[in-house]
Amino acid sequence: MGSHNKQKVYALVDCNSFFCSCERLFRPEIRNKPVGVLSNNDGCFVSRTPELKALGVKMGDPYFKVRRLCESHNVHVFSSNFSLYTNISDRVMNVLARFAPSLEIYSVDEAFLDLTGMDEDLVAYGHRIRETVLQWTGIPVSIGIAPSKTLAKIANHIGKKSEKANGVVCLLDERLQDVALKRVSIEDVWGIGRKNSVKLRTLGIKTAYDFKAFKNIKVIQRTLTKLGRMTQDELRGITCYELEECRPKKKEILCSRTFSGSVVDLKSLRESVANYVTNASEKMRAQRSLCATIEVYCHSDPHKLNEVPYYGKDKVKLLGPTSDTRKIIKYAWSALDDLFKMGVCFKKAGVKLGDFSDDEAIQQSLFEELDDQRSAKLMKIVDEINRREGSGMIRSMACGVDNDSWKMRREKLSRRYVTGWAQLPKCS
Repeated sequence: MGSHNKQKVYALVDCNSFFCSCERLFRPEIRNKPVGVLSNNDGCFVSRTPELKALGVKMGDPYFKVRRLCESHNVHVFSSNFSLYTNISDRVMNVLARFAPSLEIYSVDEAFLDLTGMDEDLVAYGHRIRETVLQWTGIPVSIGIAPSKTLAKIANHIGKKSEKANGVVCLLDERLQDVALKRVSIEDVWGIGRKNSVKLRTLGIKTAYDFKAFKNIKVIQRTLTKLGRMTQDELRGITCYELEECRPKKKEILCSRTFSGSVVDLKSLRESVANYVTNASEKMRAQRSLCATIEVYCHSDPHKLNEVPYYGKDKVKLLGPTSDTRKIIKYAWSALDDLFKMGVCFKKAGVKLGDFSDDEAIQQSLFEELDDQRSAKLMKIVDEINRREGSGMIRSMACGVDNDSWKMRREKLSRRYVTGWAQLPKCS
């Protein structure tokens, strides 16, 4: 155990079928039953339980293609309920923060812990983390422990599938690392992907172990750049990626949706864009940024063969940065008015905010009035109320009061069990 003190030790904690596990929390009757969650944009599966995977349903499969299969096997299918998932995610991360001095929240269902220097049996410690998260939040997790983030990802992947490991795999021993790497295809290595795996396969690299053992580092750097070389070192147990306790700010924020039906009038299209601006602006203010560019796009259904496809996109460059939702809606609408065409059946619209600057370092403009204190206070109060009472509780009238014409596909949306008083489960 003393050897643990001489090397970095990271644990990757990953929630198992996270969206599905959240849906099961308040529906005990569907535990151990096949469950899937669909994307609200295109109706494709974004989360599946092992029971659903066993039926042959793959990630990204459109629901309409496997509807009969799902119905015949009594599969429980849900639309994405992000207000539920983010709430449960916060609870999981708060529990994990108790087990390590440093925590990096990598995604809504993944986090890296720094276990460097711990004198405990790390496998037993991993099981204690797993049991505590399950007891306190109801969410099952898998844990991979290794001297680098990339190896921790591989250990976690094995932990999910191995019944013998029971959800926890430790790869601090190089012999065990090699055994694990020989079982992992090169395209499954974190940071490689399909395109890079094609390049590596031409070099005879088929597995993660082949990549680790490949000695010509100049060829690897020429093929995959410096990041590829760092990934190779990570597979060798050399730490290249440190924990990022403070996540870097996003450089762009995009909000877009596919409509459940077709939108043909400007009023409905305007309302949809106003709602997307509202969501994107809230995320932007959460990272304390202001935007100087606003990009709007909208297009028709590309799959309708009897219609001429239309795709419109326009960008507005502001003279001074802003985080005021009302101002951003005004500029987005001016771009949208130029894009709108009569007779086009619009199927999707979106807004992208970019060219960010920190809200504490604002460049003054001679030609445009910047956000004042009243604007900043108003946006802060609106955000606080929406966080407490639920998304969209307070919004601009520009967002409209009825979204029937442009709403998302959410026919299978579960209840707001933890974010809406009116939808709390009732005891009879």
